[in-house]
Amino acid sequence: MLIHAQIIDKEAAIRFSVTIALILVLSAVGLTYEIAAGRVLAPYFGTSLLTWTTVIATVLGGFSLGSALGGIVADRPRSVALGNVRSALVATAVLMAVSPTVLGLVYSWGARGTDGMLLSVFLVFFPASVFVTLPSPLLAKLAMEARPDREGSSLGFVLAAGSVGAIFGAILAGFVTLPLIGSTATFAACGAIALLCLPFVRGGPPGHPGVIVAAAGFVAFAGLAGSPACQYESGLSCLHVVQRGPEVRLVSDGTVQAAERPASAEGDDDTVGLALSYTEWVWERMDRDLGPEASVLFIGGGGYTLPTKLLASRPDANARVVEIDPLVTDVVRMHMPRAAEMIAQTGYDASEAVDADGRLGIVHADGRVYLNETDRRFDAVVMDAFSSGSVPAHLVTRETFARLREIVDGPVYVNLLDRPDGPLARGVQAILQEFYPHVKAVQGHVYTSGRTNILFAASLRPLEPLVRLSGGYIPTQISDARAFTDDRGWVGHR
Repeated sequence: MLIHAQIIDKEAAIRFSVTIALILVLSAVGLTYEIAAGRVLAPYFGTSLLTWTTVIATVLGGFSLGSALGGIVADRPRSVALGNVRSALVATAVLMAVSPTVLGLVYSWGARGTDGMLLSVFLVFFPASVFVTLPSPLLAKLAMEARPDREGSSLGFVLAAGSVGAIFGAILAGFVTLPLIGSTATFAACGAIALLCLPFVRGGPPGHPGVIVAAAGFVAFAGLAGSPACQYESGLSCLHVVQRGPEVRLVSDGTVQAAERPASAEGDDDTVGLALSYTEWVWERMDRDLGPEASVLFIGGGGYTLPTKLLASRPDANARVVEIDPLVTDVVRMHMPRAAEMIAQTGYDASEAVDADGRLGIVHADGRVYLNETDRRFDAVVMDAFSSGSVPAHLVTRETFARLREIVDGPVYVNLLDRPDGPLARGVQAILQEFYPHVKAVQGHVYTSGRTNILFAASLRPLEPLVRLSGGYIPTQISDARAFTDDRGWVGHR
């Protein structure tokens, strides 16, 4: 019996370095999975403080439960515990690989709004988060057993490996896998790495080779044949191009961000037709307010339709477009012919120190960072930056508009998506009224989501009324509210 027990212990032994490596790898897989979860959620529910909070809380909750269950598993007989850990790795691989498909199914079954988002995140991402963490307590126990009388340092290495793995996973997801291979393949890669850990978990009864082979085949199929979550994907954007007759629409994270159609025969130029009603109102406002040599800053490139319209109708005007994601510009070049032609003819990289000959300067940077660093002055600015269905919080604060007031001599035009008299509109109006004596606000048709485009024009000088309001836009009354600041800003739609 003693000899038999010694044989079992020898078979169950895993070298200290191997246990540390496994903990590091599984921690990296868990964090990569968490960030990919936030990315793949965006096309269905957008990106906001609420969605990321939900993802982080859910995944951390799964990690916590997995650690607790893993501690119970670690106290079982060694052969049983090792078998449980191997099963957990197989379950991790399958659940991670299938996550985007299950998310699409839950959404197709009617999950909508904040409640639907909460349910979707829990159903899709919680189980895999539990299983990926379940092996860690046993691995930690094995690491401490592998170095008798050095349990303290062994525990320190275990904790450090978990932290380093988490850091590595976050960097891997944000800088490598999501931009290069997309979210669907990232989930499959996480599953594949979990399976690759199996040969290093030695000891105990042999697993079922058929189950492992089937899991590996499923993960490979999910990665190679699974439908991509995005037509074009980067670490910042999930883009689709939709063609509706002659109209081309650019959809980002499920929200229409821009559209282009051929200009009407009655148009004053043949360069671009504005397809979205909010762009028609903003253009009519710009056309009324700005002179022939206007220099306009656009925070948010979208489909480059408004800059194209400006430059086509005013040969002496110039535009500076700040677009955070180079992929957006690339997709516009590929699929939106009028804007692409304007970029080809007059565009240049405005991030260089010396301007080129073109009239359309393009800067791929965060809008707030550009505002903080630029020393140029402009005659007007169009604030039309979106992250999914909402404006990034750091672009709608008192500090942002204070900086705009320093470098922009003329009007400020702002496009928002919010409920009529909603919190975002109220906070932005409060900011504008602090800096400009003349502020006009209009709203468009209310969508089924209950939100609408709310547009502002603010100026130091009186704004002449428009002859007509395009696209069904009507003046709107917005209640007083607290102005957003960098410290207490916009948190997203609920």
